[in-house]
Amino acid sequence: MPILIGCNEVIPTNPDYISDGFDYPVGKPNAKGYYDAQPFGKNNHLGSDLNGNGGGNTDLNDPVFAISNGFVKSAKKLKGGWGNVIRIIHELPNGKQYESIYAHLDKILIKPNTFVKKGQIIGTIGTNNGQYLAHLHFEIRSFTNMGIGGGYSWFTMGYLNPTSFIKAHRKVKK
Repeated sequence: MPILIGCNEVIPTNPDYISDGFDYPVGKPNAKGYYDAQPFGKNNHLGSDLNGNGGGNTDLNDPVFAISNGFVKSAKKLKGGWGNVIRIIHELPNGKQYESIYAHLDKILIKPNTFVKKGQIIGTIGTNNGQYLAHLHFEIRSFTNMGIGGGYSWFTMGYLNPTSFIKAHRKVKK
């Protein structure tokens, strides 16, 4: 069955790419060597800003990984403070869908409209052409058809705390 992500947009599904657990997008799999410089909710932030422990630009060009299996909805440069952004739709075995967003990337290493596996390198940490110190702005959304937004808002419907979500959706060991 296809995934619906808007009025007229349909994304193909593939049983080989159903999400079977989630890991962090940096410091694979547990964000080793990184900290959350601006957590979800702080200053109305709608994601997490993941920075290397060395601070500054020490994490520039570090790899960014897909947090789970999924379909690359888009991978392109956006205007404003976003820079290079990847959006991936993840489908759980029960059919529930989530979207992960990876922003301010230096390089995008995947193509839109393709499938990715958990842990696959999808890009590198950037600065949005020097607008920021190097870091990964990372969001998880419970709705897959939301506009990109501004990264900050007091209205958080559809936005999930990335750390809490990943901790609650780790792969269950059999």
